[in-house]
Amino acid sequence: MSAASCLRSEDQFLCCICLDVFTDPVTTPCGHNFCKNCITEHWNSNDQYLCPMCNKVFNTRPELHVNTFISEMVSQFRQEAQQKASSSSEQQAAKPGEVPCDICTGTKLKALKSCLVCLTSYCETHLEPHLTISRLKRHQLMDPVENLEDRMCMKHDKPLELFCKTDQTCVCMLCSVLDHKTHEFVPLKEEYEGKKAELGKTEAEIQQMIQKRRLKIQEIKHSVDLSKEDADREKAEGVQVFTALKESVERSLNELIEMIEEKQRTTEKQAEDFIKELEQEISELMKRNSEVKQLSRSEDHLHLLQNFPSLKAALPTKNWTDVSVHPSYEGTVVRAVTQLEETLSKEMKKLVEAELKRVQQYAVDVTLDPDTAHRKLILSDDEKQVNHGDVKKNLPNNPERFSYCVCVLGKQSFSSGRFYFEVQVKGKTEWDLGVVRESINRKGKITPRPQDGYWTIWLRNGNEYKALTGPSVRLSLKSQPQKVGVFVDYEEGLASFYDVDAAALIYSFTGCSFTEKLYPFFSPCPNDGGKNSAPLIICPVNQTE
Repeated sequence: MSAASCLRSEDQFLCCICLDVFTDPVTTPCGHNFCKNCITEHWNSNDQYLCPMCNKVFNTRPELHVNTFISEMVSQFRQEAQQKASSSSEQQAAKPGEVPCDICTGTKLKALKSCLVCLTSYCETHLEPHLTISRLKRHQLMDPVENLEDRMCMKHDKPLELFCKTDQTCVCMLCSVLDHKTHEFVPLKEEYEGKKAELGKTEAEIQQMIQKRRLKIQEIKHSVDLSKEDADREKAEGVQVFTALKESVERSLNELIEMIEEKQRTTEKQAEDFIKELEQEISELMKRNSEVKQLSRSEDHLHLLQNFPSLKAALPTKNWTDVSVHPSYEGTVVRAVTQLEETLSKEMKKLVEAELKRVQQYAVDVTLDPDTAHRKLILSDDEKQVNHGDVKKNLPNNPERFSYCVCVLGKQSFSSGRFYFEVQVKGKTEWDLGVVRESINRKGKITPRPQDGYWTIWLRNGNEYKALTGPSVRLSLKSQPQKVGVFVDYEEGLASFYDVDAAALIYSFTGCSFTEKLYPFFSPCPNDGGKNSAPLIICPVNQTE
């Protein structure tokens, strides 16, 4: 097999960090290969020992050793590549876009190197003196480039060998003693090394940024997977509930139809019995009528007198005046619908119970912020309770404090994700609860509505509940909540309120535009001469199984 056919692909020996052929290749426990220096710097600049290829995280920093097998393969690959390059360069004419040899006459061969001292590019043949003659060996060779004159000082026609740190430009030796004599200089190589080191740091930063974005991609993909699981669960529950409801409706309809038809059958049977009885009486009366007619025409005095008593016998005496057939269907449909409504309420309660358990998973620890509390409010030492006092405390009127309305905010703010908290409202006749945006007006009267940054509900007069939607919506609740749960999904634009004990949804603000930080909002309202003195209490969330 020829050497050319045995050449490995360069891609097999590239480090994914520096994108160059391996130098001191090492292998991680997950089986991936990197330059020893590259993976070491990568781990030094990150908080985790993570494989850049497969994202596997190692709990402890793996001990790395040079993989001698791969190292030998890389070395062989370099030799083969050099041989191939050398072989292919022989008598190869320069193609468009390639640097031609400046010495060749006639057909210009492809340049192998450029000399920064001679400012000339050489093919392999004409490069030979620079590789063999000791004086020329000291010249600086580089990969072939065009426009070598650009590497000469245009003013002094000397090679650009120094870097002026003051002016941040490349200069020649004469520039350093003439035009830049008071400036700070370093050799080009020294500045090159410094800039190369900076590029190395930049590359490491870029690699770190790439890694962070890869991790973010994994995080987003994981979120999508979780979202799909939630969607599948919601669909399954929806199908189950609506199938049960559909079956319940169909069953109720069938029962209603059967009930009406049974009533109709009973009515028809009753009418049939009445008709039969009436026809029998008619038959008897017709027979009696015929006998009466016959006897009344008799000329036989004795016969008439002898048969008269039997014809005067009692006739049918049943009074049919009040007898009628009037089937009653009134209320049948209403009762059926009422029964169906009870079934729907039971199913709805099951749904809300399941939903409440899900949102309780996002419970957060909320405490009250004294710096925002109105001066008549009294906060408990643990900052979990608030009630209204009659005396204004002497507190600074800082910008965060409510000056007119007896309100207080939570210390915690939320600008993404989901959160949930519960507040005991037992024993109160008035209260306000919800969430507000950071920039709400805290001085003077406030208008609690979404367009002004309030997503709240309230209780007034002991039994009047409203959602403050602007205009407000009156809420009809089956029971008075003793504990209210507040759930917010920031990205979804959702704020929901629950009666925790009854497992009932009180109200949901949907399609909300949350663009700022959100804060929990509380108002115990004035104590009303002691009638409303009970505190609002932030409760720990009991996540029942």
